Formats: sequence, C-alpha cells, structure tokens
Amino acid sequence: MSAEPVKVGIVGLGRWARVLARAAKLSGEIEIVAGYSRSEEKRSAFASDTGIPVVPDLPSLLSNPDIKGMILTVPNEQHLPVALEVAKAGKHVYTEKPIASTLEDGLAIEALENDYGVTVTVGHSARLLGGIRAIRKAIDAGELGRVGFIEANFSNERALELTPDTWRWYKDRAPGGPLSQLAVHMFDIVQYLGGDVDEATSVASKLSPVGAEVDDQSMTLLKFTDGKIAYVGTCWTSPGVFAVRVFGSKGLMHYEIDFGTWDTPDKIRDNSMLYIQRGKDGFGKREILQEPESNMFRAELELFAQSCRSDAGNELSASNGNSAVACLYAALRSIERNGEAVKLDDVREEARAKLAGEKRDVA
Repeated sequence: MSAEPVKVGIVGLGRWARVLARAAKLSGEIEIVAGYSRSEEKRSAFASDTGIPVVPDLPSLLSNPDIKGMILTVPNEQHLPVALEVAKAGKHVYTEKPIASTLEDGLAIEALENDYGVTVTVGHSARLLGGIRAIRKAIDAGELGRVGFIEANFSNERALELTPDTWRWYKDRAPGGPLSQLAVHMFDIVQYLGGDVDEATSVASKLSPVGAEVDDQSMTLLKFTDGKIAYVGTCWTSPGVFAVRVFGSKGLMHYEIDFGTWDTPDKIRDNSMLYIQRGKDGFGKREILQEPESNMFRAELELFAQSCRSDAGNELSASNGNSAVACLYAALRSIERNGEAVKLDDVREEARAKLAGEKRDVA
C-alpha cells in the first residue's frame, strides 16, 4: 500500500455516491476529498452524511491540483459530457456502469484516453465479487473442462417503484429498463468468464402496473466467437437475485448472493452460495465452497486509484465497458426485430460511423 492515498473528487451526490464514499473510507489507497452536485440540497445532505466537503460548482472541483481523478455517479446520459470536462482538466475518469447510455457515447468516452492522456475506469464491480473470481480461477485451472454454457440472472423489484420523476422511467434514459441497468453487469461478467461475444438474440416484455415507458422483463441469448452460448435474464418486478452458473465438460459451478447485501459487499459472503459439481456426481454430492473475501466497491476504487497513480489502465476498462454496451444494443436491436440474431460487430460499426459523422459535423 502506498504511503498516501490518491485524492479524488466525486460528481453526482445521490444514493450511489454514498455507497462509494463508504467503500473509499475502507481503503488506504484512495480518498474522496470533495464532491459536487447541481442540487444544493444534495450537496448539503451528502456533506452531512459522509463528512466529505462539497463545492458549489464543477470548475472548483476540476481546478483543485490535489485531485488526480474524478468519480462520476451522474445519470447515464450525463457520463460523456461530464467525463469530457474531467478529461480536459487532465483528471482520470471513473464512471459508473454502463459506460454511457449509447454505444456512440461510450466510444467517445473511450477516445478520451488518447485525446487527453487520461485513463477511464468503468464501474463493472460485479466481476470483482469473490465468487465470480473463484469461477474464473477454476476455469483458468481447467477444473471445469471446456466451458460450453453460462447462465446469468440479475433481477429486482425496481419497475414496481418507478415514477415519472425518476430517470429510469424513460426509454431514452434507461434503454431496455433492466437490460441497461442490471443485465449490463451480466454482459460484462459472461465476457469476463467466457470471452468475446459474436451475436445476441433477445425478447422483452412490459408487465409492471406503474406504466413506465421501459420494458421490465428480458431474456437474451449470447453466442460467443468460440461457439459457447450464454443466457442472461433480468426481471424488474421480482425480489432481488444475482446468480451465475457456468457449465463445463468436467464440472459446473454455481454462485448466488443475497441481493439485499449488494450495497454492503463486505457482508455478501455471509449469505452467498458457491458450489462446484464435478463429473457425473449429482446435486447431492456438490462441493460447497467458501467464497473468497472481497469488497467489490473498495476493489474497483482501488483499481481506479492505481490508474490515477500509474497513468495506466486496468481491467475495468473503457473497452470492456463498451463490449458490455455492445451486447446491450445488440439485444435492443434484436427486440426491435422480433428476436432476430444481431451481430455485435454490426452494432459497433454503426456506432463508429455515427460517431465519425458527428465529429465531421462539429468540425
């Protein structure tokens, strides 16, 4: 551990900013020294709850020479404009997942690294869960044999609570509803565990009685470039669940957590399930494993701190973040086309062409 923690600021002072502030206080690698929100009420509440000073405007935060990076917990559509201001000020960028609300914006955020010499870290914290790391370790060690199939489900009751004054109510701000808010975590995880995805097929439905614009149920099938397949499901009208199961020729592993502990990751392993089932042994002979100790939010902030200190990227990269968003937009296009398979490369090429056209228009 370094002698002095990396000093960072935070923009957007809602509920998630408090979660990350708590995580940062558990680490000696990073320190949130100031925060900003456009809302005076949120600034006051955040300062009172966390003890972290706040500033009245973004330039005050960006001009602080002690601050090496900035954490963004603003709504998805604000990620690019705020990240651009941060990068122009020479600060490293951490943005919550998804990297952006559109793939074009995500690619533009990724380009900030070359344009301004900063790093971009994306908050795909779920891949840092102890159980997910244990599965990846088993895959790499050959314990599961050749992996052919992955199942992932991330669901909660969010669509039962939406109101028109919440940004997740609207299709343009939360595309696909739980697809962009929950399944995007799983799109990152299945690629972390399984490699590059070639195409997506998806269906969705709207069942919540509140009347929001967004769909609230979805099922997506992913086909990887090496032939394996994955299922990613998400429901926004049910009790919370986070579960991943990986099937290989020698064994399978199952990992599930109590979603109620999501905001307090140091408690996750106390109520999680992780097991391996080998060979032809049945469910009754599965081996219960102890989940490795982890705190995914502290871990992601420490990766960000390392990037701020070294000027080098980390595994929570803009590129990986955009791969997850490419899965999301391939799934959304498949829904629009009644379940037609959509190539991720087609989605990427269209986004790159649109982004290039926007740059020409500005020039």
